Amino acid sequence: MPTCRSLFPPVALLIAALAPQAPAQVPTPVPVPVPSSAGAAKVVVQGAVPDEASKAALLARLRELYGAERVVDQLAVASVAMPANWHGYVQKLIQPNLKLVSKGELRIEGNNVSLRGEVANEAQRQQLASDMAASLNPTYTFSNGLRVHAAEQSLLDATLARRIIEFESGKAALADSGKHILDEMALALLKVNGKMVEVIGHTDNVGVRERNLALSLARAEAVRAYLGEKGIPQAQIQVAGQGPDRPVADNGSADGRARNRRIEFRVMP
Repeated sequence: MPTCRSLFPPVALLIAALAPQAPAQVPTPVPVPVPSSAGAAKVVVQGAVPDEASKAALLARLRELYGAERVVDQLAVASVAMPANWHGYVQKLIQPNLKLVSKGELRIEGNNVSLRGEVANEAQRQQLASDMAASLNPTYTFSNGLRVHAAEQSLLDATLARRIIEFESGKAALADSGKHILDEMALALLKVNGKMVEVIGHTDNVGVRERNLALSLARAEAVRAYLGEKGIPQAQIQVAGQGPDRPVADNGSADGRARNRRIEFRVMP
C-alpha cells in the first residue's frame, strides 16, 4: 500500500464504498493498493455513487489532496442509496491528516465509516480517530482500525525485502526459491515476541476470481505449514486469501502479474 524509504513510508490508500440498494447488482468493493512506477503510492477509489456530479466532486477532492496523477478512478455510477448530506460528510472525511496513515483504507458504506492502516505513534492514532468522529453526526458510526507501526512489522518487511515467494504455476506447491525465503522468514518470526502474524496470499487477475481466491488461500496455508516445519507454532499464524483483489502492480504486463502473485506478512495488533 512507497517512494520514501523510511520507517513509516507515506503510502496512502483511500477506498470510498457506498452500500447499494441492490447488493447483488453492485458487489461490495475490495481494497486495491496500486503503487505507481515512480514509487508514489496510488490512491484507489472504488465503489458506487448515484450520479456523475457526486463522482466528479469526490474525485476532485481527492485530486486536490493527493495530486491528480496519484488518484485511480474505479468508481461506478449506479442506483445506490445515500444518507442525507452524505456528500458533505465525505468531503470532511477526506482531510489532510489522512496522509499520516500508511498502508491504509478509508471505507464508507452508507453511514458506516471505518479507517484502517498504520500510524507512527499512539497520539496520531487517537487524533485521527477523534478528527474523523468529529466530522460526522450521530447517525454515523465510526470504527477505528488504526494501529501503531510496530518494530516487529519492520523486521518482517526488511526480511522479506519485497521478494516474491514463488510457487509452482497455478498450484500451492512452494518452489525451491520460495522455501529459501521462508527459511529466512522463519528466523525473523522467532523474533516477533510471540505476536500473531497473518499470512496473506495474493494472485494476479488471470482466470476466474473465485478460483484465484481459493488458490491464494491455499498458498497462504502452504506457507503456514512450511513455517510450522521450521518451528513456528501453527497457532501463531493466521491465513487469508485476497486473490486478485489487491494488486500492487499493473496486471497488464508479465512483470506486473508476477509482482501481484505474492505472499504478505502482517503482524496483528
